[in-house]
Amino acid sequence: MQSVRDADGTRYLLVKRSSESSLVRDPATGEERFLPNADLEADGESPLSAASGGLPTDLRRAVLACRDERALGLLVEFADRGALSVRSLLDSYDLCESDLHGLLAEFRAAGLIDETTVAGERGYEPTDATTAVVERLRG
Repeated sequence: MQSVRDADGTRYLLVKRSSESSLVRDPATGEERFLPNADLEADGESPLSAASGGLPTDLRRAVLACRDERALGLLVEFADRGALSVRSLLDSYDLCESDLHGLLAEFRAAGLIDETTVAGERGYEPTDATTAVVERLRG
């Protein structure tokens, strides 16, 4: 498989090439169609990266930040519970301090949580993207 672009710059995944046209798949919709070979150019991107590029950005960020079920569960907890202090996070979940801070750093870098103050203590709150992603995953 190969990642290609048409004359308008739209990215597709090349499924099958014949002498005059190629079957391509739109990574955003999964729709397949034939386009003339003359209108297609290889773009050099990994086809798997191109396939993931069809997903909404906020969803991709959340999936990539959640490396296991515990991380995903923590993200869901933020969406459900809102702002949480670091002390509450350490007391409530089976994460050691270094694992928790690692996940929090990944979530912050992905734009999924923001630092805040909760009951006078350092804490974190979910961003709107987190709430939307968790709703989408549940739906």
